[in-house]
Amino acid sequence: MNLRTWMNRILCAIIALSLSSTAWAGEEAATESAPETDDQVVLEIEFPTELFTGTPKNLESDNLEPRTAKREPVKAPKGTQLISAGKPVTASSEPFVGDLEMVTDGDKAGTDGSFVEFDPGAQWVQVDLETPREIWAVAVWHYHGEPRAYKDVVIQLADDDAFTSNVRTVFNNDHDDSSGLGVGEDMEYVDNNTGRVIAVNGETARYVRSYTNGNTSNSLNHIIELEVYGKSKE
Repeated sequence: MNLRTWMNRILCAIIALSLSSTAWAGEEAATESAPETDDQVVLEIEFPTELFTGTPKNLESDNLEPRTAKREPVKAPKGTQLISAGKPVTASSEPFVGDLEMVTDGDKAGTDGSFVEFDPGAQWVQVDLETPREIWAVAVWHYHGEPRAYKDVVIQLADDDAFTSNVRTVFNNDHDDSSGLGVGEDMEYVDNNTGRVIAVNGETARYVRSYTNGNTSNSLNHIIELEVYGKSKE
């Protein structure tokens, strides 16, 4: 075997070793960068038909979320489902339009006959899940017949119906504490057919309460639907 043949064999061996090392390094990098998997999936929520189109009027608010803001889908463990349908509803006062049962009846349309209307001032509605449940999301629709933002939207969970035991706030856009529930860091938003879906991350509670204090169109308070998604407490 001449010198040229030996040189060619050595060169081929070096190239093969190099390719092998590169492939192994690529496999290791792919393994390290592979995303972790879990049992959470995007929560499926049925949204009503959109009612308003075009450019909304200017809304008087110094704490308004940009209308182009992307609302990320809420994730929850597999098996999470709607647990508030048909559950008992109470409120801070009697509505003068609609019945409280409408808050959990599944009708999320923004047309007449679908919403409940309350007097001006801070008001709340409350759903009793009838037993402590593992809550992963709360969704609320106030009114989406026209573009408007509701003031002092606060969503709380509690263990008792008087909201004195283990009260937790999961959403609060009351930036000046005019409701007396604390200063919130969330922003006001234009209420539309997608409502507002709030991730709760497995908090256990029996009662869910939603506050408002008027809106950018008038001083009245409205709610179409308050939905709670969760699982049985194991």
